[in-house]
Amino acid sequence: MKLATYTVEGRTRTGIVVGDTVIDTGIAGTMIDLIRDWDTHRPALEARAAAGGGLPLSAVKLEAPVPRPGKIWAIGLNYADHIAESNMETPQRQVWFTKAQTSVNGPHDAIEIARGTMTADYEVELVAIVGKGGKHISAADAPAAIFGYCVGNDVTERLWQHAGPQWSLGKSFDTHAPMGPWIVTADEVGDPHALGLRCFVNGEKRQDSSTSHLVFNIWQQVEHLSVGMTLEPGDCLFTGTPGGVGAAMDPRQFLKPGDIVRCEIDGLGHIEAAMVAAA
Repeated sequence: MKLATYTVEGRTRTGIVVGDTVIDTGIAGTMIDLIRDWDTHRPALEARAAAGGGLPLSAVKLEAPVPRPGKIWAIGLNYADHIAESNMETPQRQVWFTKAQTSVNGPHDAIEIARGTMTADYEVELVAIVGKGGKHISAADAPAAIFGYCVGNDVTERLWQHAGPQWSLGKSFDTHAPMGPWIVTADEVGDPHALGLRCFVNGEKRQDSSTSHLVFNIWQQVEHLSVGMTLEPGDCLFTGTPGGVGAAMDPRQFLKPGDIVRCEIDGLGHIEAAMVAAA
């Protein structure tokens, strides 16, 4: 099932995406509420989807599927080609950083280039959305903890990322975590480690890889993170980006106002947005 957060006539709702339409779930609350009570709501939602109807997607504004996640974690250096282009060694342990809640952005909303800098970069990533979650989750049990997946762009302000030993500030600027266009539930995705993912800038393919090349797979990521914290419904895990980022090109190719960035993943759809100068 595909589940979206959308706004129409000033009201933000959760919906089921069927073809080119979105059907209101009829459930009060946010996507996090829906995920938390998924087992209860699922039969009714399946019936709504089968009945059809709804609004054309063209008539609504798609928001980030989880507009305000409790936590956003992102793993760095998790594809061999990206490690090589970064002139880094393959990590022996997972390298994690956070992205602020306020960096969340809709799948088609403009992405801001920060004042005084011109080093914004793109990073297409598969985003895993936590469902049941929990603590001390083994890799073997991790699949049951994930609700679904969406497309993400770990937009990065390189100047600020490398201004100190911690990356989180350079990863957390407003609008720098676009996600969407919807969540595809895990049962529909199947194996999340066999998905092609690509990023285009102004129609030029910059990144082209597969989640089969993750250094630490998603189940290992869940196991690692849940050792010391409780993963909760709606938490978002950015699972890494492949090679091809602008900072590694010769000469470097950072994003500028007017650029159009499109990120896509097989079976999940795409997000696409224009870069703009921050006010």
